[in-house]
Amino acid sequence: MFYTYLRGLVMFLLWIFNGNAHFHNEDKILNKDENYILVAPHRTWWDPVYMAFAARPKQFIFMAKKELFTNRIFGWWIRMCGAFPIDRDNPGQEAIKYPIKMLKKSKRSLIMFPSGSRHSTDVKGGVAVIAKMAKVKIMPVVYEGPRELKGLVTGERVDMNFGNPIDISDIKRMNDEGIEEVASRIQAEFDRLDAENATYNNGKKPNPLTYIYRIPLGLVALVVVILTLIFSYIASFVWKPEKHLK
Repeated sequence: MFYTYLRGLVMFLLWIFNGNAHFHNEDKILNKDENYILVAPHRTWWDPVYMAFAARPKQFIFMAKKELFTNRIFGWWIRMCGAFPIDRDNPGQEAIKYPIKMLKKSKRSLIMFPSGSRHSTDVKGGVAVIAKMAKVKIMPVVYEGPRELKGLVTGERVDMNFGNPIDISDIKRMNDEGIEEVASRIQAEFDRLDAENATYNNGKKPNPLTYIYRIPLGLVALVVVILTLIFSYIASFVWKPEKHLK
């Protein structure tokens, strides 16, 4: 329940700030009853929100670097929304075992950024191993839009483009060659979606008159955010996110 609430709240805030988001090929998203790994190049802080919103009502877990959990409120938020901490210098077996278990035994899918960080374009092998062992498909999506907060606030266009699901069941072994083949398929789909996104962008920004009602709604949202922060701080002492996930 909190996952759905927070996803809606953050998406509402993004709409108030930007108001120019477009979603393409949502019909390609796999059935909500089927688990999968939703993958994208990691380009902004807010692309995971757009991803999760577009694929609703499906809910997700996602990997997050352990440093993001140090803040009490934010750490509680992302745990409640299915995040689990990863030490990027020493990830360990849990980085593989936990998502596989959730993909097999829960109703949640996995959001993953194969490149690992917002400053990398390399497609890494973790997604291939998890998808193979969990026996799920890989669902590619690409974000194109403002990379900085200024562009988001000024209404630069956002395009979320979903690709064709990638079935890797034909790859027998996840050795170097198998991982390279999965990475190649993912990157090829990312490249195709990027090229397609370029045809959508007409550079048009939202009508300035929309701020007549977006600004008052923003003030309402600010009050809701403050109340949510207060609630989250108190709840973080009494409600364990692990219980919520179960």
